[in-house]
Amino acid sequence: MRHLLSTADLSRDDALLILDTAEQLSQVSGRSIKKLPTLRGRTVVNLFFEDSTRTRISFEAAAKRLSADVINFSAKGSSVSKGESLKDTALTLQAMGADAVVVRHGASGAPHRLANWVDGSVVNAGDGTHEHPTQALLDAFTMRRRLGDLEGRRVSIVGDVLHSRVARSNVHLLTTLGAEVTLVAPPTLLPVAMGEWPCEVSYDFDAVLPKSDVVMMLRVQHERMNASYFPSAREYSRRYGLDPERLGRMPDGAIVMHPGPMNRGMEIAAEVADSGRSTIVEQVTNGVTVRMAVLYLLLSGSEPAIGGNQ
Repeated sequence: MRHLLSTADLSRDDALLILDTAEQLSQVSGRSIKKLPTLRGRTVVNLFFEDSTRTRISFEAAAKRLSADVINFSAKGSSVSKGESLKDTALTLQAMGADAVVVRHGASGAPHRLANWVDGSVVNAGDGTHEHPTQALLDAFTMRRRLGDLEGRRVSIVGDVLHSRVARSNVHLLTTLGAEVTLVAPPTLLPVAMGEWPCEVSYDFDAVLPKSDVVMMLRVQHERMNASYFPSAREYSRRYGLDPERLGRMPDGAIVMHPGPMNRGMEIAAEVADSGRSTIVEQVTNGVTVRMAVLYLLLSGSEPAIGGNQ
C-alpha cells in the first residue's frame, strides 16, 4: 500500500492489517510517554484546503506520536488562495521532501491527482463528497472494540448521505469487513447513482432500528442545504433524529456513532449523544490511533509497530 485514497481500494487483508496495527499502537496511548521513535526523520505535511480542526489535529497528533516532523499547510491565506494550482503546490511539497501528504480538498478526486505528482505517500483526509477513508477505518475500529468481529453485523447509516464522504467510505469498508449496511434517509438526501453501492436503502428509520447493531448518525450539513432538501429542521428531526425513545428501540448492546461535529437536538438528542451507548468520544481517541497505524504502514516499511525495547 503506497497511498490511502479510497476504502474501495482496500482488500479485507489490508483493512484488517490496519485495524490490527491500530490495536497494537493503542497500547501506547495508555503509557505515560506516548511517543515512539518509529518515523523519526520523516516529514508529514498536512495540506488542508478545507477547514477541519479535528481531522487535522488528529493526523498531527498521530504523526508526532510516531516522532515524525509535521508541517501544517493551510491553503487559506496561502499562495493557493492567490490562484496557485494544486500541481504547483504539489511541486513545492515535492521540493520540501515530504514523505507523506495528508490532504483535504473540496474537489472530489484531488488526492488521486496529487498522488500522481508527488513521490511520497498521499492520504486522503476527505475530498469533496467523495471519500474520507481514515474516518471509516476509525469507525470500524471503534465497532470492533465494542462488538467484536464485524462479520454479519448490521450497520445503519442515517441522514444526509448525499453530502457525506463518511457514508461512502463506510459502505465500502464495512461491506469488505463482512457487515451489512443500510442507508436511511429521505429520498432527497440520497445520491442518484445508489445502484452501484453495496448496501440496502430504507426511508423508514423506525423500521431498521430494532435490527441495527450500530446506528451511525450523520451531520445535517446546513452549509450545503440551501436547496430545501427537507421541509423543516423540526420535521427532519421527527422522522430521522435519534432521540431517547428511538434509542430504547435498539437491541441491547447496540451502539450509537457520529463522525462529528454534531448538531445536538437535530439529528441526535443530547441525552443520546452523552449516553453509555454512544461511542462519540471513543471515536475521537481511536482516530489518533488509527491514523498512527496508517502513517506507520505507509512510511515505516515492515518492522513490527511496537518493538520490545521501546
